[in-house]
Amino acid sequence: MFKHILVPTDGSELSRETARRAVSFAREAGARITAFYAKPEYPVSYYGEGALIDPTTPEKFAELAERQATETLDFVAGLCESAGVPVDRLSMTSDIPYQAIIDAATGSGCDLIFMASHGRRGFTALLLGSETNKVLTHSKIPVLVYR
Repeated sequence: MFKHILVPTDGSELSRETARRAVSFAREAGARITAFYAKPEYPVSYYGEGALIDPTTPEKFAELAERQATETLDFVAGLCESAGVPVDRLSMTSDIPYQAIIDAATGSGCDLIFMASHGRRGFTALLLGSETNKVLTHSKIPVLVYR
């Protein structure tokens, strides 16, 4: 039924477990996977005098984000390769992860988004709502939520 699955990951343990299940699901379904990581934008602070200055330059921040994306996507790709599941890697920079997930799935031609029930954003997720919930409510592509 599903032939191309987007697996968004943030590198957390829950996300890694979800990737393991997604790979197993894809192998059984004869599907391929696109592993996806949303890199954060460089944080810009608008403070007046006396603000603490972050010594990280935008270039260094982008380099660190790219390294994190590579390591996180390598984990999913390794699972896929071990299971014989075709895999593509995709990352994009966005401060709106749920929209980046939907855009990645749409742009890659995925017919399913397979994601964890919640990310690692803790208290912030309670205040703003989880990225999973936002994907569920905004995506036109079916979403399978792993708990």
